[in-house]
Amino acid sequence: MTPTSSPRPLRIDRTRAIDAEAWIMRFFLTLGALWLLVGVVLPLIPMVGRSFRDNSGAWVGLANYWQYLTTPSLVQSFINSLTVALTTTLLACGLGFIYAYALTRTAMPGKQVFRTLGLLSLYIPPLAVAIGLIFLFGNQGLMTTGLFGSLPGWNINLYGFNGIVIGEFLYCFPQAVIILMTALNLTDARLYEAAEVLGASTVKTFFTVTLPSVKYGLVSAIFVCFILAFTDFGVPKVVGGNFNVLATDIYKQVIGQQNFAMGATISVFLLLPSVLAFGIDRIVQRRQTALVSAKSVPLQPKPNPALDRAMFAFCALVAGFAIAVFATIILASLVRVWPYDLSLSLKNYDFGGVGGGGYRAYWNSIRMSLYTAIFGTVIVFIGAYLVEKGRGLAWLRSAKYVLSTIPLALPGLVLGLSYVFFFNNPIWRIPFTGMAIYNPFKGLYGTMALLVIVNIIHFYTVCFLTATTALKQIDPEFEAVSASMAVPFYKTFWRVTVPLSLPAILEIGIYFFVNAMVTISAIIFLYPANLPLAAVAIVNMDDAGDISAAAAMSTLIVATSLGVRLLYSWLTRGMRARSEAWLSR
Repeated sequence: MTPTSSPRPLRIDRTRAIDAEAWIMRFFLTLGALWLLVGVVLPLIPMVGRSFRDNSGAWVGLANYWQYLTTPSLVQSFINSLTVALTTTLLACGLGFIYAYALTRTAMPGKQVFRTLGLLSLYIPPLAVAIGLIFLFGNQGLMTTGLFGSLPGWNINLYGFNGIVIGEFLYCFPQAVIILMTALNLTDARLYEAAEVLGASTVKTFFTVTLPSVKYGLVSAIFVCFILAFTDFGVPKVVGGNFNVLATDIYKQVIGQQNFAMGATISVFLLLPSVLAFGIDRIVQRRQTALVSAKSVPLQPKPNPALDRAMFAFCALVAGFAIAVFATIILASLVRVWPYDLSLSLKNYDFGGVGGGGYRAYWNSIRMSLYTAIFGTVIVFIGAYLVEKGRGLAWLRSAKYVLSTIPLALPGLVLGLSYVFFFNNPIWRIPFTGMAIYNPFKGLYGTMALLVIVNIIHFYTVCFLTATTALKQIDPEFEAVSASMAVPFYKTFWRVTVPLSLPAILEIGIYFFVNAMVTISAIIFLYPANLPLAAVAIVNMDDAGDISAAAAMSTLIVATSLGVRLLYSWLTRGMRARSEAWLSR
């Protein structure tokens, strides 16, 4: 008889497979952490280091900081930035809370329409918002001239503090509304029922139930609006006039005077309040406790005619102002010569006679935004998957999570300038050693790839948090069952995780595309002459006085962003229904 062979050691093979999978996940987790380290942390080191050197590169210690602190105009810019940020935050969060309250806590008609209009400014570059304000409230604006003499004029002294605050309000308002709507939607209706049973008045219920339930969302909205208004470059660049802020000072020092040392020094002053605000927000959020339990009941607003009418009027006023700015941009792009010849014409869409790159810049922006959406979505989602679903190396997953949240605290101008110092240097000097190494990333400078990378890093945190939120909603049992059935993790990822997370993945892609299309601050120092971009073209046209052409380019950007959003919604309606069908089972 032929002796029977011993059975194959399946357990040993499975152990080896698990070890191989763990090694692969650790490899990609390490790679992701290194990507964020190179993209976020390391570029800040040469920028901060440059602030201790003069423009020729010689070490000067704290001389640049002393020069900054003893230059009244530069110190005034810091005070101006704080004043603008605080005023904008107060307006955006205050009015944003009322707007979000109207959408979530009243029975007023047209809430879906107002929800869409309230977010309209998300698709308009801050530069375009400022241009719209010029055509409305500038020296030859519609409101300033009273519709060119038909009505009494209204001069608000746009150029300076007033114009910056109004522009920043339109920029920050939708961000505040999104955060506050989310917070207001999570309130348990049983709390209001209890307050009603106890005979609490409407005012007392508001201060004892509503405000405590949304305080963490309100804190987040405050810090987000503060950071956005404090670090924005687009609005002050166009309507700032002689009212200087830190962002425009950096631009003037780097672009106007080629003083990179002072530009780096001002960047540190721009960075510190943003990092401080971000840190405080993170500390506050750690104290948040769950306010919604499995037994929570969604709040159904009851009709209140007086309140509903008041909120409808308020929302119509705010949304009408945003529409007026957007409509004015379109109108200015279509008239022949503002305000002397108001006949309609497409002359301003012929960019052949103006600087900025014209349609080549527009198509470059679409290409850059598309690359950012594709590669950014893949990088973010895989990174979030490894953090949330990875096995082992808890310290590395925690480190990657922290690295993933840092970009939210980095102003776009600071990030862009730090990339100049990091990627443009042929060698890296090791501090206090006298040694240097060749820069392996030098070849990226001046390429489309670097523009895509800086956009991915700039908008990384919001997309990462979106992905981790979606992944946390997927039961860990899926991975456990797959492991017990010896299914490789990558098959589970492709067949289960991706389909269930498809809505979030698509939202991340759209977020990347729209923001890459409208952003200016992160790329203003990085774009090469042979790669003009649409948002930068608006800056160049405005500098050259071709403001009608700038309005035309702004209209193209807004139309593209809105068009992509609408096309995405239409094409993915059925896909979303299929991917979310499991939620109703």
